[in-house]
Amino acid sequence: MHRIYEFVRRHPTWVDSLWALVLLLPSAVWIVASIAAPPQATGMADSTAQQIAAVPIALALSLVVALRRRAPEKMLLLAIGTGIAQLITGVETNPGDFAFLVIIFTVASRHVRWASRLALVGGLLAPLIATLRWPPEQSAPQTVLGWLFLTVPFALAWVMGDSLRTRRAYYEQLEERAARLEKEREAQAKVAVAAERARIARELHDVVAHNVSVMVVQADGAAYVLDSAPEQSRQALQTISGTGRQALAEMRRLLGVLRTGDGEQRRDGDEYVPQPGVEQLAELVDQVRGTGVTVKFAIEGTPRPLPSGVELTAYRIVQEALTNTRKHGGPHVGANVRLTYGDGELELLAEDDGRGAQPELYEDGGADGLGQGLIGMRERVGMVGGRLQAGPRPGGGFRISAVLPLRGGTQ
Repeated sequence: MHRIYEFVRRHPTWVDSLWALVLLLPSAVWIVASIAAPPQATGMADSTAQQIAAVPIALALSLVVALRRRAPEKMLLLAIGTGIAQLITGVETNPGDFAFLVIIFTVASRHVRWASRLALVGGLLAPLIATLRWPPEQSAPQTVLGWLFLTVPFALAWVMGDSLRTRRAYYEQLEERAARLEKEREAQAKVAVAAERARIARELHDVVAHNVSVMVVQADGAAYVLDSAPEQSRQALQTISGTGRQALAEMRRLLGVLRTGDGEQRRDGDEYVPQPGVEQLAELVDQVRGTGVTVKFAIEGTPRPLPSGVELTAYRIVQEALTNTRKHGGPHVGANVRLTYGDGELELLAEDDGRGAQPELYEDGGADGLGQGLIGMRERVGMVGGRLQAGPRPGGGFRISAVLPLRGGTQ
């Protein structure tokens, strides 16, 4: 059954040609019957001429059915011309006239409005003209009733065709809307992918910038005291090893997110580890202290569970601030990190007493050589609805202050 439907859909002209042959068969039977019948039985004064004219009229009406979907407007005009020829030659109504109903339905189902209106007018006038051309031997009321009865099929053919046109237009709108929604979903997916890539870029920047800078400082120190203080060199190498493993673990976690699409699972070697948060800040500060930077770390207020986004944001801000302190603070720099738990927000302060960052690092968004830096901080703080201030500190050094709303609990 499905194959038949597919064939009909792909070859409409072949199907219509088959129906044209079906229509031509009763027309031929009618013509043969009119030839075999005596002239008095046909009711034609010049039956021979009318019988001859009936042949091209029947063929023309069959052609109308065969090509109704290939050229509906042209077939409508052909049907009107055939009807006029039928009136002139006196060929009475016959089975071939069913083609008029077919072409009216076809034209009404299309979007060519002038053809649809012409078909409606022609369909309503055809029964009246036929009744006047071949008046029945009945009373006037019966004649009027017969005319109305003949008009109904033409009107129904047009109404059914116009309803089909309306349904088609409705389905086309639904398909267009579905296609538009699909394009919008694709666009939103691309935006989400771009946002995820930007997030991963910020994460990688934070991980690489912090850990590599620690490793560089420790490696320089180890090289400096390699001969004079082997124990310190060994300790520096252990710090480099630990820092490298930590960097690899976080990079595996990020790459795991890219592979699985699950941001809740983090991998450290073969095990998943939690996302860094404020509880890991003490370890981060100790790590920075191991590079020779004096860091004061304090927590004010009552610590409590925080939303995961706020925890990660706070950790990355402190990490970036301490990285910038080592990179731009100069020798003998000291830093101060303070977390303050408020009723509905977490205040974070990270400052140093060094030389301070160059203006291009905090002006116009604060992009460093990697295109991240303070830009990443501002984006992170903006994602959780917080506020960030970054700039030179009075008396020298650099200060980063952030306020992160807690929104009432964990996420």
